[in-house]
Amino acid sequence: MAKIILILALYLTACAPQNLSKSSNKAFQKITGLKTPESVVQAKDGRIFISEIAEFGKDGDGQISVVDTVGKVSVFASGLDDPKGLKITGENLYVADKTKIIKIGLNDAKSSVFVPASGFATTPQFLNDLEADLQGNLYVSDSGDILGSGKGGAIYKIDSNGKASLIIDGKQDARIMAPNGLLADDTGNILIYVDFTSGVLYTLNQQTKALDDIAEGFGGGDGIVHHSNGTMYVSDWKSGKVFSVSRKNEVTILKEGYQSAADIAMTNDEKFLMVPDMKAGVLDFIPLN
Repeated sequence: MAKIILILALYLTACAPQNLSKSSNKAFQKITGLKTPESVVQAKDGRIFISEIAEFGKDGDGQISVVDTVGKVSVFASGLDDPKGLKITGENLYVADKTKIIKIGLNDAKSSVFVPASGFATTPQFLNDLEADLQGNLYVSDSGDILGSGKGGAIYKIDSNGKASLIIDGKQDARIMAPNGLLADDTGNILIYVDFTSGVLYTLNQQTKALDDIAEGFGGGDGIVHHSNGTMYVSDWKSGKVFSVSRKNEVTILKEGYQSAADIAMTNDEKFLMVPDMKAGVLDFIPLN
């Protein structure tokens, strides 16, 4: 356990945000009326982007909404299938959309397929969370048969040219069941991920494939974020709870009562945790001290 705590401490130090851009939003208020919101992310200019799945399994009805700095909500991109994980890299917003990765320009909203389903070693079943490292690589979790057997998941690495390579899957390690939320360290070697089926939070060494558990009890583990003070936050979709995880791996409930707490994110100034409540159709903001 001491080794795992050391690994986590080193990870959190490496991943401390640099030159955080202050949010220009006048206020963060709960946003309602969303269509199955799954993921959220804030751009440097203060805009907040939300993925809305709408009806699961119905292609073309998904969309990305944007909230401007005065709280006005509008549609940024439409015609998606089941958009989930979001990640901003450079001037582009990347979206995990069912079995493919979509790239959307932040300035012109032009979209294109960055990685098609055929670009993966095995056709994805349920692309879920997106993460990026400082080397320009993306990471995406395929949660497999998440709504059925709870197995068949995998984690992929995607280079800046859109080439996807398998990092690990359930065939290599049975603990890889339905990987969901991802975090990457600055070296591009360590990933932290939470499994939706087991509710366990792991560290994964990409080079050795060593998988170590950090904490457990997250039920339907969904999103992961970290604060520059070393605290991590993990959402539990099944129980509707959001947890905090200290540097010593101590787990406490931050807030509960959501219908389905999905893929969380922090505002740029780290003052609020943004929580999409999927079933409620709401984006909530939790103040962070």
